[in-house]
Amino acid sequence: MNRFAGSSWSRVALLLISAFFSEARAENEIPAITRVLPPAGGIELPPDLEKTLTTRVKALSERLWEIEHKAHVSDVGVIVKAVDFALRHGEFYSEKEIPLASEMLDLAELRFKELEEKESPAWLGERGFVIRGYRSKIDDSDQPYGLEIPAAFDLSKPVPLLVWLHGRGDKTTDLHFLNQCRKKSQAFGGFMKDQGDAIILHPFGRHCVGWKHAGEIDVFEAIEAVAADYPIDRDRIILAGFSMGGAGAWHIGAHYRDHFCAVHTGAGFAETREYNKLTPEKYPPDFEQTLWKVYDVPNYVRNFSNGPLLAYSGEKDKQKAAADLMEREMAKEGMALRHVIGPGMEHKYNQESVDVIRKWLQESWKVGRTRPATKIEWQTPTLRYSSFDWMRITGLEAHWKDSRVSAKWEEDKKTIRLDLKGVTAFEINPLPVVDLSGITLAIGDQTLQADRPGFPVDSLSVIRREGRWTWGEPEPFTKKPGLQGPIDDAFMSRFLVVPPDHASIHPKVARWIDFELNHFRDRWSALMRGDLPEKAADEVDSDDLAGANLILWGDPASNPLIAEMIARLPVEWKDGSFLFRGETYSAAGHVPVLIFPNPLNPERYVVINSGLTFREGHDKTNSLQNPKLPDWAVIGLDQDPDAFAPGSIVKAGFFDENWK
Repeated sequence: MNRFAGSSWSRVALLLISAFFSEARAENEIPAITRVLPPAGGIELPPDLEKTLTTRVKALSERLWEIEHKAHVSDVGVIVKAVDFALRHGEFYSEKEIPLASEMLDLAELRFKELEEKESPAWLGERGFVIRGYRSKIDDSDQPYGLEIPAAFDLSKPVPLLVWLHGRGDKTTDLHFLNQCRKKSQAFGGFMKDQGDAIILHPFGRHCVGWKHAGEIDVFEAIEAVAADYPIDRDRIILAGFSMGGAGAWHIGAHYRDHFCAVHTGAGFAETREYNKLTPEKYPPDFEQTLWKVYDVPNYVRNFSNGPLLAYSGEKDKQKAAADLMEREMAKEGMALRHVIGPGMEHKYNQESVDVIRKWLQESWKVGRTRPATKIEWQTPTLRYSSFDWMRITGLEAHWKDSRVSAKWEEDKKTIRLDLKGVTAFEINPLPVVDLSGITLAIGDQTLQADRPGFPVDSLSVIRREGRWTWGEPEPFTKKPGLQGPIDDAFMSRFLVVPPDHASIHPKVARWIDFELNHFRDRWSALMRGDLPEKAADEVDSDDLAGANLILWGDPASNPLIAEMIARLPVEWKDGSFLFRGETYSAAGHVPVLIFPNPLNPERYVVINSGLTFREGHDKTNSLQNPKLPDWAVIGLDQDPDAFAPGSIVKAGFFDENWK
């Protein structure tokens, strides 16, 4: 169900455009890329049952449009979508699973009836295992999550939350995930099934992307969905996970440490090179090695000094090496890692270890999160992960270099002391709000004192100019948090795909765009579990420009939106070629791909000719599902797209801090 696409005319226009391109394809089609995630099921449904299920899904989908205004419509929509996608992608893996689709649609119809008839549906009051859904802001898809709510919990007061990140399950798509969440506890190998300490949230994480990309954002959207219906104590949220979920806890815990009062990592990888046993002769290009820094946790290791961290490994588990590596990295920074090791265990928990972990969870919930923090240590190579509590880095000397903040708030002296490395601008913005008027910032050997204007000052912005710190904000059109690249960053917030109006005059380019755009559609649906949000160029409106990153395919001659902004993009098409970064390329055999501030709204991205840059060949291990292209690249069409690349990478690189 694509609720982004707008009018029925828009959908018809897109279908006509797609049909036109199909006719315009070169005779030799690009070979299809075999899907890895999720794998094809191989179980064929009886034709009559498949027809019945398809009819029911269509009918329920149409009826859901009638109650779009209802607050909990996604609690129904997520079940319908689960069956729809299972049918669409062939996600039945055994004969025993076939009845599940009908059973789930029965539940959807019951919930639909309740939404029609009641102000507050009954499932909001259920205890035990509850399956829920929310509407994602990224692509307007319904995404599932599960809850475990202790039977005797007093929900009249704020309660703790445990966010449990599941492990890899290639076949655990929406339908199977929801079924698991309504039947048994997934947390800690089932060794804490009778816990009464907290609500347990099971996000889906967009199935199997290592809790990266949209899967990372899914964690926080699911938390917000839970907090909308239950009295969650925001200062007592713990992040935990095992295997792929442990990897997710490592990187999300490092990137968003201030969101959680404690982090538990169970047997998950923490970086790329050592985990994949890569030696120099096997290293990818330099730009791809640089992009490992987006998710490789050693680049953020100091962030774990801001609160409790507990790792677990089985004594005989090969993935224990990841926690050992992190222990070494933390020791370099003068930090110690508490590491529970299950004696004789392989890739699983044991009861004795879980008992130790549970006691630690209880202690962490008891202490909770203190705000504002009195001391902050923050480390990052990118403005994507730029803040902890009241400190937000807004400018870097250079992306992908180690940048750090050490900050101490001496409230009795009305002074904040800061030691900065690689930082050119920052903000202080405490929540709950604190009056900052008159406060002194001691930055190295320099001090700044905030004015006392006679009214509360709730935020301060500081920038370095000509080697000295002063009040002020970064200049427009510089890299800043949420607008710093690389290409894949555009798909971590709301985006809108705009196909070309007609095929390129260059046959190889038309062939490539047709293939790559359809590949992106299929990959987003199968892997990211949503329909690609699309509109024709003439239907993009002011709301789209204000609220979405634009993903434009084609060139100025085939896509009116590219033509409209071309004078302010760093690529120039002219006379059968295009000029990019001082070099000229044949437009008949090359395609530029890039991410850039949208000239029509510089607070959002524009992406030219690219979807997700990691591909099917990287899906065999979640540790390789990292960005594969930087801020820009030139793709040579002498090589067809395959499971590892969109073509030959002629050149690729990063824009500087001023997008140049």
